[in-house]
Amino acid sequence: QVQLVESGGGLVQPGGSLRLSCATSGFTLANYAIGWFRQAPGKEREGVSCISSSDGSRYYADSVKGRFTISRDRAKNTVYLQMNNLKPEDTAVYYCARYRGPVPYGLWRSRVMYDYWGQGTQVTVSS
Repeated sequence: QVQLVESGGGLVQPGGSLRLSCATSGFTLANYAIGWFRQAPGKEREGVSCISSSDGSRYYADSVKGRFTISRDRAKNTVYLQMNNLKPEDTAVYYCARYRGPVPYGLWRSRVMYDYWGQGTQVTVSS
């Protein structure tokens, strides 16, 4: 069955880095875009980044542009989110999800366009 499993979260000081992994199984990664979302306490889940499967186009929220980088390793069926220069406002549970197709275009932030989600991994940025 389709599965997405996040890992790599943890506690980090402001300015630090983390790399999140999203291990996928049960489907062909090459056929689907994958997105990263996050949800802070008391806030709605928001889109952070997405990578297209067809041409590798990458999409980022304005709040993380220049600090986060999304990538994929098809051989390992894994999508990564490299997070640098982390800030306290990046604290949240981070989720990866499978988009309902290979290219999200302008809909990558829309949660309803994702059909499978991981269980999430906690990222805490604090001194």
